[in-house]
Amino acid sequence: MRPSKQSSPADVVIVGSGAGGGMAAYVLTKAGINVTVLEAGGPWDNTTDSAMFTWPYDSPRRGASTKERPFGEFDGCIGGWDIPGEPYTVAPGNRFRWWRARMVGGRTNHWGRISLRFGPRDFKAKTFDGLGDDWPISYDQVSPYYDKLEQLVGVFGSKANIPNAPDSIFLPPPKPRCYELLVQQAARRLNVTCVPSRLSILTRPLPGRAACHYCGQCNRGCKTNSNFSSTNVLVAPALKTGKLTLVTNAMAREVTLGKDGRASGVTYVDTKDGSEHHIDSRVVVLAASACETSRLLLNSKSPSFPNGLANGSGTVGKYLTDTTGTDVGGFVPKLMDPVPHNHDGVGGMHVYMPWWLDNKKLDFPRGYHIEVWGGTGLPEAGFGGGIQEQQGGGYGKQLKNDYRRYYGAYVGFSGRGEMIPNDGSYCEVDPRVVDKWGIPVLRFHWQFTDHEYLQVKHMQETFRALITEMGGTPWGNMPSKEDGYGIAPGGVIIHELGGARMGADPKTSVVNSNCQTHEVKNLFVADGAPFTSQADKNPTWTIMALSWRTSEYIATQLKARTL
Repeated sequence: MRPSKQSSPADVVIVGSGAGGGMAAYVLTKAGINVTVLEAGGPWDNTTDSAMFTWPYDSPRRGASTKERPFGEFDGCIGGWDIPGEPYTVAPGNRFRWWRARMVGGRTNHWGRISLRFGPRDFKAKTFDGLGDDWPISYDQVSPYYDKLEQLVGVFGSKANIPNAPDSIFLPPPKPRCYELLVQQAARRLNVTCVPSRLSILTRPLPGRAACHYCGQCNRGCKTNSNFSSTNVLVAPALKTGKLTLVTNAMAREVTLGKDGRASGVTYVDTKDGSEHHIDSRVVVLAASACETSRLLLNSKSPSFPNGLANGSGTVGKYLTDTTGTDVGGFVPKLMDPVPHNHDGVGGMHVYMPWWLDNKKLDFPRGYHIEVWGGTGLPEAGFGGGIQEQQGGGYGKQLKNDYRRYYGAYVGFSGRGEMIPNDGSYCEVDPRVVDKWGIPVLRFHWQFTDHEYLQVKHMQETFRALITEMGGTPWGNMPSKEDGYGIAPGGVIIHELGGARMGADPKTSVVNSNCQTHEVKNLFVADGAPFTSQADKNPTWTIMALSWRTSEYIATQLKARTL
C-alpha cells in the first residue's frame, strides 16, 4: 500500500506526546517552529475526561481495574501491560513486562509526579565506582534546564542540601500526615534520612493553574490542572500557539531516509481504519518511550542501515535498564482507632527518604530511595481485604466495627533503586511476530546481577526494620535469595531507560550530547532511550529537562539553517 502524504510538511515531526514529546512540542512551538505530533493513542483532556470526583459507589465495579485501566477503572491512564493487537515477546527464561500508554500525554497520565533531579554523581558514576559508563554531559550542563522546568511545571519540596539529591526551585511542601509523622520518628531513630517529598503538584497557583485542593485523587487526572501532565501543561499551550498539529491514533511504523542520508519523515498507520500515511519533515524527534523508540529505529531499515536506522554501532535496543523495586507493608497498632479528620493531602506521599548511606560500607554499588504509603485512602474495590491478618474480621456488626478500627492502621515502603546496565538486558525485533498492523514487535531479554539483588535485599531489611521500629509487624516473611529477595521483574516499575544511549563515541552509542543521532544529523531522541545510566531517582524530571535542552538546540539549528 502506498502511504498518503500530509499536504503541508512540518518543520519537525515528533513521535509521542508524553514527557519528552510534550516538552519538545512546547519548546519548539514557542520558538515559532511548525510541529506535528504523532500520538498512537486517542484524545484525552484531564479537565473534562477525568473521573476525579467520582465516588466508587457510583460504579457497580467500585473502582476495580479493567483491561485498559489495570490500576483501577477511574485511573487517568489508558493502556496497560497487555494491549489487544499489540503483543511483545520475552525470551525463554526471562521475566519482563512492558507497560504502554495509549492516549495524549502518554505515561505522564500514570506517573506519580515524583520529581527528582539526577545528581552530579549520577552523570559520572563510573568515575566513582568503575561500573557502567559516564554520561558525556555533566549535572552543570543540565541544571539550567531543571530550573526552567521547575518554574514552568512547579514542584513542592524543601531545601535539604544533600549533595547527590540536588534541591529544586521548590513550592512549599504539605505537612506530613499522621502515619508519616510516625515514619519520620522511626527513620530518625534508625538514622535514615527522611525529608518532605518532591512532587510536581502545585501548593501555590501558577498562571492558569490552581493550587491543589487536596482531594488525594491525582492518579485519576486532575480537573484543575494542579498536578502535572503533558496533556494540559505542555501540549495544550503548544496548540494555542497555532504552530502545532496533533494527530491522534497514529501508530508510527518507520522513519524514512532520503537519498541525502537525512531522515525525510515518518510513515504511520491510522489505527482507526488501518490506512497508511507519510509526513515529510526537516527534523524528526522520537519520544515514544525508550523501548518504543528502539523498536521504531530497529524497524526503519534501508540499504544504508540494514540493521536499523542510526544503528551503525549495533547498540540500538541495548543496555536497557529499569528501576529496581520491592515493597513491604505492615500492621501498626498505634494507628488503630483513628480520630476522624481530613488528611487526604495530595495524591502521593508527603515524605520520602533519599539515599543516605556510603557504598564503601555495603556489599552493593549505587543506591535507592524510599517511597512511603499508607493511611486512610478512599475505600473502593478490595477495601479491607486481609483484615483477618490484623486479628480482626468475623461477621455482621463486629466486622463493620473492626473495619473502622483497623482503617488505615498500616504503613508501607517501596524501594526504587539504580540498576547498572548490562549486556544481558536488551530488546530486539522478533523475527516471527507482528502486531495487528503488520509491524514487527519487540522481543525482550532481561537479567539482573548481584548488584541489583543485594540492593533489593537491603531494601527489604530496611523496610522491615522501620516497621518494627514503629511498633508494627511486617506482612509476610523476608523473601529468600532463590526468590531474588522480592525484586520486581524488569519493566514492572515502568522506568525503562536506554536503547539509544548517549555517548561521545559513535562506535558505542547512538546519540551525542544533544540527543542527536551520530549518523543521521536531523534525527533526535527525546525520551528515556538516550540515558547512559539509571539513578536512584525517578527519570521523568530528567527526561523533560533533556528534552528542553535538545529542543533548544534544534530550534537554534533550524533558525541558522544548519539542520
